[in-house]
Amino acid sequence: MRLVLDTNVLIAAFISHGVCNELLEHCVLNHEVVLSKFILDELKEKLTDKFKFTTREATGVVRLLRSRCSLVGTPRLPSPVSRDPDDDNIIATAIAGTCRCLVTGDKDLLDLEHVGDIVIVSPSQFWKIETI
Repeated sequence: MRLVLDTNVLIAAFISHGVCNELLEHCVLNHEVVLSKFILDELKEKLTDKFKFTTREATGVVRLLRSRCSLVGTPRLPSPVSRDPDDDNIIATAIAGTCRCLVTGDKDLLDLEHVGDIVIVSPSQFWKIETI
């Protein structure tokens, strides 16, 4: 299955060992994870600014993800889908990547439940829909 892991899921995967870390590992091995420059730039920025990764460490995380995931552009959506323009970039990544699933911890995105055929789920909900 092609899917997007939101920035917050990726951050959690790299700052602690838990659900998101296991999810990232599982998805990279068993699915096609789709990311965008927007997601990778946001990830690098938050890792360095908020979680005090060095630039070198954050660059290493981005390099690792680039080597394991598919990258797509984020076209501008015809009209806003969510309240947060950054969330629209995540949705645009899923649309551009023809993904079936978007995994996020963002409540605004989770409240949408789906955009078109793209199901929006939390990391814990992902395990229930994985066999779709």
